[in-house]
Amino acid sequence: MDNGNFRRSQLQAENKLSKNKYKFIPKPIKRIWKKYNLSRVLLLAITIFLILVTGYLYFLSKVTNVSILEQSLYQQTQIIDNKGQVADKLSGDKGSTLTYNEIPDNVKNAVVATEDRTFYTNHGVNYTRTILAMLTAGHFGGGSTITQQLAKNSYLSQAQTIDRKAREIFLALQITKKYSKDDILTMYLNSNGYGNGVIGIQDASHKYFAKDAANLTLGEAATLVGMLKGPAIYNPIYSIANATNRRDTVISNMVVAGYINQATAEEAKSENLGSEVKDDYASQEKNPKYPSYDNAVIAEAEKTYGLSSSDVLNSGYKIYTGMNQAMQSGLQESYSSSSAFPVADDGVMAQSGTVALDPKTGEALAVMGNSPVAGYSSLTDFNFAMNAKRSPGSVIKPLIVYAPAIEAGWAIDKTVHDVPTTYDGNWSPQNADGNFHGDMPMYQALANSYNIPAINTYKEIGPSTGNALGKKFGLNLTSENNVLPTSLGAGVETNPWQIAQAYQVFANGGLMETAHLITKIEDASGRTIKTAKVNQIQVINVDSANKMTQMMLGTYSNGTGAWAGPKDYTLAGKTGTNEDIDQWVVGYTPDIVMAEWLGFSNPQPVDHRLDGTSEIQASYIFRTSASYILPYTKGTKFTVDNPYVTANIPPIYPAWTYLRQFQDGIVNSEEGTSGTGGNQATSSSSSASKTFTDDVKNIWNKFTNLFK
Repeated sequence: MDNGNFRRSQLQAENKLSKNKYKFIPKPIKRIWKKYNLSRVLLLAITIFLILVTGYLYFLSKVTNVSILEQSLYQQTQIIDNKGQVADKLSGDKGSTLTYNEIPDNVKNAVVATEDRTFYTNHGVNYTRTILAMLTAGHFGGGSTITQQLAKNSYLSQAQTIDRKAREIFLALQITKKYSKDDILTMYLNSNGYGNGVIGIQDASHKYFAKDAANLTLGEAATLVGMLKGPAIYNPIYSIANATNRRDTVISNMVVAGYINQATAEEAKSENLGSEVKDDYASQEKNPKYPSYDNAVIAEAEKTYGLSSSDVLNSGYKIYTGMNQAMQSGLQESYSSSSAFPVADDGVMAQSGTVALDPKTGEALAVMGNSPVAGYSSLTDFNFAMNAKRSPGSVIKPLIVYAPAIEAGWAIDKTVHDVPTTYDGNWSPQNADGNFHGDMPMYQALANSYNIPAINTYKEIGPSTGNALGKKFGLNLTSENNVLPTSLGAGVETNPWQIAQAYQVFANGGLMETAHLITKIEDASGRTIKTAKVNQIQVINVDSANKMTQMMLGTYSNGTGAWAGPKDYTLAGKTGTNEDIDQWVVGYTPDIVMAEWLGFSNPQPVDHRLDGTSEIQASYIFRTSASYILPYTKGTKFTVDNPYVTANIPPIYPAWTYLRQFQDGIVNSEEGTSGTGGNQATSSSSSASKTFTDDVKNIWNKFTNLFK
């Protein structure tokens, strides 16, 4: 058979084999495939898909601003106050930094020899190594250049995925265009982690060898570079054997790369690493000046603006806030005395949280989230002011009882009844003083926080109506709360942040501004990347807000807040208690709203209880805090009258003056009021005043015993 016939026979056999190979495919499908040329369509679809994916990843890399990488790595995030001054700095994962010339050659050569031998010739990506790594048993780690590692550590997660690897490649290309090789290597060595919370080659030198990086021996430099592969594995503090083996590998790499000769390598390998390890590292991390406020800022940046806490701490941002440093410092000072906080029998100290807001803007002027004297002072401690879930007690009454009643047209002096009453067959609530006080105007019922008038008012306006307004105030209420005990705070959870935001409605003509700390955020280059998201809601009308303020002025002049009012300042507000578990004081002026909570973080142990009511313990903290804060406000006066003054009812003396006045004979021991007094609005209010006088000595004794 000639060659031509042989070749034809071979082709016929191959064709027959090919037909048999696809014999299992149904003929209709074959016809459709041939008719529409689906092979080309499939190829085109795959090509389009790859183009789209590549374009998307390229877009992601382009929108990442690599031009500020160097600034963000080295700059600390700053918290800016409402006057534009730096209030605090957040260190995050930043250590001491060195310039390129300050980093010893042994360190630079060891890194290049071990991590990226083509560093000075590649364009940020070693394509051969990258493709091999991606095709090896499904593992995508490894294969990264120094530039890729810098991109990953600065912008990406550690997830081993194709998507992350692709983004890493595009970012590395962008970084290479922007920075020199010396800059990239310097950033890499200054920003890498070396275990034990140490960042950067300089701090690592002190952590493991008690010296500056400039003084490292070849073996020590190789040890630190070797740790980059796995600080937890090759750490000389944890394992001298692992660290020594890894050091020797790095030294061998330096020989192969031509940086040292074999004799120098053997000499370095002969050093006893165990005898060289010493630690004189002093952490660069400093406790923040205002940990509670900073903690709240980080949380708001995460929740409202979608930034991670790592971004906030490490990206060199400028975060502009509503903080008034004088107020914040004063608030922290008021929390510095251990005598202000009750201590349980097991030695556990009560906790507290306070928020001060500007009612006109919703900006947080000051935040105290916990008690430093109870061992809470770091950036990550639980923030009771922002995150607690506690019963509001009677501070809920203005929000779901009296404000709805005023909105419905009730007069502030409408007669209400405080008499023994049983609800739903078996619930017979009492007042804090254990007494009932008969008929009285509504403003007195609120000022003295009597329970029966509040329950009856809530019942008459309708729980669903009251709670609907409560939701507008920002309370978390559901249909399950449409029951009478809700009027006293039962079944409701809140915190000082939420309560301060709600009460600003009364100080701001019925308007509620979204409470917030951050006004804007700038990146390391000064570009604004986030601005405040603030909404304004008309919760109640102006007239209702003024009438509520009128009633709550009585809280501080003649009611339960008399113990909390600072000297020489007029406040409106409300106090509240949840049995012996939670105590609240809320006070406001036209310039500021303050809300404070006191209680044990875990009230379950039987001795984790508060002694007395908010007239004693929480009021002391509030009065001290307000005394520090109020001098820094504008001092704007209320434009409405206190109904007690209108009715010629003299104010009762607050705790801070009562004992002295009583001892001097200025205060009538039978009436507890100064001078000759005046006509009471009702006969029951006179008896209420006498009740105060009867109890005040015992209350004062309890109060002073707290601080002995």
